[in-house]
Amino acid sequence: MSTNHFIALFLIFASTGVGMLLCTTSYRMRDLAFFAMVAGVILTTRYDVNFLSLQWYRGTTRGVEVTAADILAMSVLAGCLLNPRYKDLPRIFVPAGWFLLMVYAAYCVFSFATSEPKIFGFFEFTKVLRGIVFFVVTALFVRTRHEITLLIAGLVVTVWVNGFMALKQRYMEGMHRVEGMVDDPNSLSMFTCMVAPIFIAAAMSDIPRWLKPFCWISCAIAGLTVLLTISRAGVPIFAMVMFGVTLFTISWKITFKKVFVCGLVAMVSVVAVFKAWDMLMTRYEQATFEEEYMKKNNEGRGVYFRWAGAIMEDHFYGVGFNNWSWWVSAIYGPRAGFPYRRYEDDSIPEYEFDNQSALFAAPAHNLMALTAGELGVPGLIIFGLVWMRWFWMGALFLFRRATDPMIRIGIGIFFCTSGVFLQSVTEWTFRQTPIFITFHILVGTLASLHFHRKRAARLKRDQEDEDEAYEPRVIELEPGTPAMARQWR
Repeated sequence: MSTNHFIALFLIFASTGVGMLLCTTSYRMRDLAFFAMVAGVILTTRYDVNFLSLQWYRGTTRGVEVTAADILAMSVLAGCLLNPRYKDLPRIFVPAGWFLLMVYAAYCVFSFATSEPKIFGFFEFTKVLRGIVFFVVTALFVRTRHEITLLIAGLVVTVWVNGFMALKQRYMEGMHRVEGMVDDPNSLSMFTCMVAPIFIAAAMSDIPRWLKPFCWISCAIAGLTVLLTISRAGVPIFAMVMFGVTLFTISWKITFKKVFVCGLVAMVSVVAVFKAWDMLMTRYEQATFEEEYMKKNNEGRGVYFRWAGAIMEDHFYGVGFNNWSWWVSAIYGPRAGFPYRRYEDDSIPEYEFDNQSALFAAPAHNLMALTAGELGVPGLIIFGLVWMRWFWMGALFLFRRATDPMIRIGIGIFFCTSGVFLQSVTEWTFRQTPIFITFHILVGTLASLHFHRKRAARLKRDQEDEDEAYEPRVIELEPGTPAMARQWR
């Protein structure tokens, strides 16, 4: 490590200690830290420190990354454990889905420990651990509507910053497909599809009145942002998840206000799509489904499934976590006729490593194919179970019509998860740091809502059992004189 890394390491430990002290002694500082953690995630690709960095590798993680969001997360965690705000609630509990996440993490350790090279798998494993930390921190912090409000406000900031950056890139810098703060159009599309359903769910619930206008405006900014990315998958997925969350949160009572708002939204959407129609059609016409998935000599998305199948035939447990690019560049790409080079090839000049797209294979543009190739059949099954658990937790909120944000936000997170899952069919960017961390913050919130829903149901059952423990009986005090008395059964 360089001198800069040692200085950064000292600053990280010092700021973490100060943050823990502040979040433990002050509830307001803890709230501020959580808000900053949520809102600042989009800055992680620009303001971070990578230890043991190998930027020349064309993988999903290229170093041991530490950001300000990690420092804030550890500070909030210390505050929640050492000085809980709500004394009548359990200080700590096991969030739903935590066990499967730990099983997945343990399998990732097995994967990189038994594969070559190990260093890239270790990089990716550190990100998995960070995701678990954000998951647990959020689950322990979010307990009431107050914390839900902080979460929504933080997400509003992320969408507004990305939206204004997208407008700047498009109309001031002339960028054809905007990247926002996440440095890739498809990543920006996935991030927006992931957080936008929260705003519909929040606006339809009993959140503070001052926050509702920000949620509605955030929906409009999110829609415009997705259009500016010109993402072939992102645009229809955004429409589906926004329609879905609206369907499950809107009241079925027809009023003039609802008709007016729905008509206005429809009109604005039609105008926006009409203005972007030529660009969208150009993107859709760039490659047909057959060219994208069926042609064997084309590096479209179909080739990743074929490579994943070839890897699983040779390696039941996969080639190792985050080792896709290494093995495909060396063996499976050249076997299929693609002129990739080996990373260990000493004849490659050092300056050519900057042109990674020409030399080495990209990660599979399908999260299932990428997971299957790197972690094999067992890893794919475990990862699939993790996703099923997240969907199941969210689905439990779908048919509850209460306007309590502790319920409505659960519906919103279900569709957030759906948006990420659907776009992961064509992208690997679920593993990109801003998306990965924000997603685990959302499912951590979902785990907290799930816990409190079960706790409320259990308390209600206990109260009913206590009430039933008494039953009125007629006792004959004197012959012919009835009286009512409450006695233990």
